[in-house]
Amino acid sequence: MKLIHIKRETKTEQRHTTKMGSLQTKVTYIKKYFLGFPVKTLHKYRETYYGEVKSCEDCMLFI
Repeated sequence: MKLIHIKRETKTEQRHTTKMGSLQTKVTYIKKYFLGFPVKTLHKYRETYYGEVKSCEDCMLFI
């Protein structure tokens, strides 16, 4: 059993941008785990409709 490992997980979230408004997109999280518990999110990004990969910092979570 590894002590530290990195895992990639994709979720569907409702996001809001100023240019496009509300959109539902797949967000991929890359997390570091220690003994099976998540410790830190290393990076999160989303893929646009056209296939571009963008950081999630330019859009906010829509609740």
